[in-house]
Amino acid sequence: MRILVVEDDLKIAEFIQKGLKTSGFAVDHAETGTIGFDLALDESYDTLVVDIMLPELDGLSLIKKIRERKINTPIIILSARGRVDDRVNGLQAGADDYLTKPFAFTELLARIHALIRRAGNVTDPANLSYADLTLDILKRQVIRNNEKIELQPLEFSLLEYLLRNKERVVSRTMIMEHVWDYNFDPMTNVVEARICRLRDKIDKDFEPKLIHTVRGAGYVLKH
Repeated sequence: MRILVVEDDLKIAEFIQKGLKTSGFAVDHAETGTIGFDLALDESYDTLVVDIMLPELDGLSLIKKIRERKINTPIIILSARGRVDDRVNGLQAGADDYLTKPFAFTELLARIHALIRRAGNVTDPANLSYADLTLDILKRQVIRNNEKIELQPLEFSLLEYLLRNKERVVSRTMIMEHVWDYNFDPMTNVVEARICRLRDKIDKDFEPKLIHTVRGAGYVLKH
């Protein structure tokens, strides 16, 4: 999953980025509203985390411009302004959630997961499943055929992305954009290497095989 954090306070931005990356997200950061708007137009994100008090373009104006472009990416506002009127203005501008500073990172993480679930029409609050494979988002736990499987953070994020797009082919570029936090390099084999490791853990000792290569197109999770 890929997150854009638009925050001019570098200390807060670093705190959020570190927490999200540790939780398995790919993260981009913009220090100004203008840069945030350009990134939101050019890249595909699963959630935007936006401060209100931003240089060049304030957070509310940024959100309004994003919605005017028919971009429906979930947005959560982070702001020191906690009055009811401030929250109402944020939601009316097009935000999906509002969290006041100071905040606990665990609450921000829970709200981000909730927005992603809602956007993806995921009804189970904690689990993604397919066949005999289950991924518990909150516990960071993967089980197949009642057997617990240990995954590294990037492997967990990769499997989560495949599960959210089950039975749909996802390209190498799509995987790089949503699981890694740097731009796709067509010369690298990092995706293939991670898919291979994930197959060793998810498919090697189980039937049916779930992770399939679609030659020339990408990968798909299916029976």
